[in-house]
Amino acid sequence: MTLNGKPTASGRTDARPGSDRGDGPLFALRSGTGIALVAATVLASMVGFLDAYMINVAVPAIGQDLHAGVSELQWVLTGYLITVASLLLLAGALADHFGRRRVLIVGLVVMLVASLCCAVAPNAAALIAARLIQGVGGALVVPSSLALLNGTLRASDRARAIGVWAGLSTLGTTLGPYGGGWLIDHASWRYVFLLNLPLIAAACWVLRAVPEVNSSRRPLSVDLPGGLLTVLGLGGVIYALTAGPASGWGDPLVLASGAVGVVCLAALVPVEQRRPTPMLQTSLFRIRQFVAINAATVLFYGALAAASYLVVLQCQLRLGYSATEAGAALIPESAVFLIVSPLIGGLVARVGTRCPMAAGILLVAGGFCWLSKAQPGDPYAAAILPGAILWGLGIGLTVAPLTAGVLAAVDDSELGEASAINDAASRVGGVIMIALVPALLGAGTSHDLVRPLAANYQAAMLVMAALSVSAAVITTLFVSRGRTPVRKLPAAAPRIHGCAVPTPTTAA
Repeated sequence: MTLNGKPTASGRTDARPGSDRGDGPLFALRSGTGIALVAATVLASMVGFLDAYMINVAVPAIGQDLHAGVSELQWVLTGYLITVASLLLLAGALADHFGRRRVLIVGLVVMLVASLCCAVAPNAAALIAARLIQGVGGALVVPSSLALLNGTLRASDRARAIGVWAGLSTLGTTLGPYGGGWLIDHASWRYVFLLNLPLIAAACWVLRAVPEVNSSRRPLSVDLPGGLLTVLGLGGVIYALTAGPASGWGDPLVLASGAVGVVCLAALVPVEQRRPTPMLQTSLFRIRQFVAINAATVLFYGALAAASYLVVLQCQLRLGYSATEAGAALIPESAVFLIVSPLIGGLVARVGTRCPMAAGILLVAGGFCWLSKAQPGDPYAAAILPGAILWGLGIGLTVAPLTAGVLAAVDDSELGEASAINDAASRVGGVIMIALVPALLGAGTSHDLVRPLAANYQAAMLVMAALSVSAAVITTLFVSRGRTPVRKLPAAAPRIHGCAVPTPTTAA
């Protein structure tokens, strides 16, 4: 039994009345439940990150084995990202109603089944379909894993737990592309999709020790119109961007899908404004700093995702790297991030958000400029390593102030919603820019990317640098140096289903 919110010897703590965590007990980080919780959420997050970005090193092998063209390979990449980005906020509502632990387990099982289907896919169409289903599982896993961490631990332990979660998740995804590359070189690309099976099994097993604490669940308020507009909008735009280089931008299907996508996305805001329980709280977009940081997030994280893909392709297809070497090429970037990021919190507290964030984004832009010069015959130490180090320094300097700035812009009751929107912004930026890669390379109807890379790799990387500079300009002009005065918004039940820390895994 617990008294006055103090933990018992087991590490449990009563939830306080009025808490958004429900009426179940909260736990200490150092308790058995706390340790199991961190382990489970780290494993679950690693599954989502691996499925999103480890596929980059497998693209050449998949194309060769399945005789897939550039457009089909793009759908293998973006199919997962589209479904995650489209369903992210809807999945959060399901987690709030059915229970975060339950939804997390369902998402992991869906990803397990879809991963098996990916591994045995007989052709590109089957692989794309399995990746779409895999994305549905990812959408269930992403919001519920960190929400479970936030909602199960006592308040005093959450910041430390999130730091542990971010570090361990990033460490795992740093080594993932290397492991995937090794499997491609020594076995088959199909084994890349099996790498997450032990992680899924371990996460489900550890979750047996984690209780469902949000017993006072919210009424199910799934915003079907908002969800449908999001799926059709993103799907239509991404289809047009993916099919356009191969089919021609004047193709009727490309034009129609692009038009439907734009109309649906344009209609999303007015439709959400009229909904009593909207998926997207549009009132947050009246806050200048919140809008500015999310705009910068779309540009910056989109550039990170596309640049990572471009560098891996250049390493494998033109610099002569094996899949293992290409998977390891950007490990120094993640290593530098892991060293720098924990040191930046104190700097942000002293100098504010704007300067570190803008400086970090510009450092990443400099890294992209350096990497754009990588050509066949250049040694790794000259062609890749300096750019990777600049990239890691820049992300390490950017992530903490970006997160602090977007959360400081809103009232405490809106933190969950704000972090969910920011996470969705990073994913939307990534999927759009990856879809644009063939157009930037001028791939057209080509069935291989070697010639397009030779002609336009440098220009495409410089576009990523320009997007990053644009994000830095937005930051400089519209982001406050310190904490932004909070604009009072209409009262709403807080939702804790977003990703609290935008991690640099888009670049891993």
